[in-house]
Amino acid sequence: MPGGRLTQQERQQIALGLTDGLAYAEIARRLDRPTSTITREVMRNGGPTAYRADLAHRATGHRARRHRQVAARGPGAAPPADGRDPEVVREYEEVFTTLLMQQGLPKMMSRVLTCLYTTDAGSLTASELVQRLQVSPASISKAITFLANQGLIRRERDERRRERYVVDDDVWYQGMIAAARSNIQLAETARQGVRVLGPDTPAAARLENIARFVDFVTESLTRAAEQAREILYTKTEATPGADAAPRSEPG
Repeated sequence: MPGGRLTQQERQQIALGLTDGLAYAEIARRLDRPTSTITREVMRNGGPTAYRADLAHRATGHRARRHRQVAARGPGAAPPADGRDPEVVREYEEVFTTLLMQQGLPKMMSRVLTCLYTTDAGSLTASELVQRLQVSPASISKAITFLANQGLIRRERDERRRERYVVDDDVWYQGMIAAARSNIQLAETARQGVRVLGPDTPAAARLENIARFVDFVTESLTRAAEQAREILYTKTEATPGADAAPRSEPG
């Protein structure tokens, strides 16, 4: 049923669909499931190139058992010190990780970045990441190297001389500017094609239109990033006793 959990047979059909190169929407149609269900299932279990039905089914069973264990603690269990429901937080982390993977980031790198972004301090040591994600130190080391090389995190030393990995608030601005630079290169390459193919040909006209479109989008993106950059550093304060959106502190 569309609202129920995926069965092992359905997961096998998903794996076959991925092997045949079917889009998520087509797989969902064949299974009478929402496309979002198929997308989430694939991305949380290795992505389209590494998805395996048996491993995915086993992992889902593990998550279900963990959820039952949390529920079994009952209403009398002491709430976490930070007041957050650990299961709800884990579910959100899976959603955020899936989003990063859909943006092209490898799974382990996505998990590490999500972990850093959902930590109040915005920084963790390698051992803390190993403990939180339950993976090997080598996996963490590889992910950290990749993220640092991409400029998505930075390294610093704490008072105990331990290396900590920090998510920089400015990374989103830098990412937008990097995307703008990439677009500029695309526009330049398109215009190179105009010169090669001749200005009066349909192909050249097509490339010139692409270049003009990219120029406009790039200029708008750069301007918006510059204007909005200060938002990344705005301090927020939650309203006590309410679930309303955070408000900015007076400047």
